[in-house]
Amino acid sequence: MKLKIHFILSMMIFGTVGIFVRYIDLPSSEIALLRGFIGSLFLLGITIVTKQKISLPNIKKNFLVLLLSSFALAINWMLLFKAYKYTTIANASLSYYFSPVFVIVMSPFVLKEKLSLKKVICISIAVLGMFLIVQNRVNGVAQYNHLLGICYGIAAAIFYATLMLTNKFIKDMSGLETTLVQLLLSTIMLIPYVFIADRVSLFHITGISIVCIITLGVIHTGLGFYLFFNGMKGLKAQSIAALSYIDPITALFVSFIVFGENMSVIQIIGAILLLGSTFISETVKNYKVG
Repeated sequence: MKLKIHFILSMMIFGTVGIFVRYIDLPSSEIALLRGFIGSLFLLGITIVTKQKISLPNIKKNFLVLLLSSFALAINWMLLFKAYKYTTIANASLSYYFSPVFVIVMSPFVLKEKLSLKKVICISIAVLGMFLIVQNRVNGVAQYNHLLGICYGIAAAIFYATLMLTNKFIKDMSGLETTLVQLLLSTIMLIPYVFIADRVSLFHITGISIVCIITLGVIHTGLGFYLFFNGMKGLKAQSIAALSYIDPITALFVSFIVFGENMSVIQIIGAILLLGSTFISETVKNYKVG
């Protein structure tokens, strides 16, 4: 039960990322860089305190895959943080949660897995749900560009799906060890982009932005991932898939409570179709086509 609580807490933590990103007055690339840097330091501290070994030979053996997955992680964060800036947290979170659909679509090509009839139907329903969400943009708030924000969220979902599929090729490394290396590599990758492509404002942030970026790094990255991997140890795959939906549900709830972001009836229907179809896809028995 303790491990299940850890996993649930990690999902609730991940579901509140959007709130803190909203209050950080930095470009998305710089937020991603600081999140990766602070989070990796936190996880490195945990591995030292808990005396968990980091295998350099295994890192070397998986280095190319780790490099690709770290690149996907860095781009994923940048796009997701842009989504939070351009649209509601609800819209960004729901479009981001389209990632299981991309995993299903890409699996036959990457992992040579056959599509089941159930998954084909679930993909179709999820696409319909996403269409309803995109078509019904809420509130018409002036500073929002909902369509652009949703597009950023969907693009982030593509890179998250790439991360998930790439991770399946990593051998002989624990989840915590893999995440630590990916955070470090993604941070290193973001440094030249931040200093060359973006106007660097890292050293000029003050007040609430500092508090939020530290919270994002320590709580939402370091502690969140620690609880996530610790909780996974005592859960079956279907329980993990089911409990993962606490993340988007938390995001929808806090976006309403904190920012008063309402969803139209059509959007709610779209959200139910999207989340419901991906839930069924991951938790109900498959029936293979052919």
